Amino acid sequence: MTVRRVVPNLTVADVDSARAAYIETLGLAEVMNHGWILTLADDAGHQISLMTRDLTAPVNPDLSVEVDDVDGAHAAALSAGLTIVHPLTDEQWGVRRFFFEDPAGNVVNVLSHR
Repeated sequence: MTVRRVVPNLTVADVDSARAAYIETLGLAEVMNHGWILTLADDAGHQISLMTRDLTAPVNPDLSVEVDDVDGAHAAALSAGLTIVHPLTDEQWGVRRFFFEDPAGNVVNVLSHR
């Protein structure tokens, strides 16, 4: 399995007001906006996501990790005895993902684009 990108997810009350702070202060550009989650990036590929409440999951993830084999990552998480807090799911916006909780309580969204 290969990690393709790692993106911190910040929970915010209002995506639009938070968006302005990151664009104006850091010069980031909007690369995805679903209304409840917004991803900003720079030309070097650094990214950050701002979200109000995850559309289909019971909690907001702290971190998103895109991998080339989400099913393999899911199997590895189960083998490691990690708690799965959002099951392996094909989401309507084109990703297959699951969330696990690490031993410190951080929630990680592991995904692959379909």
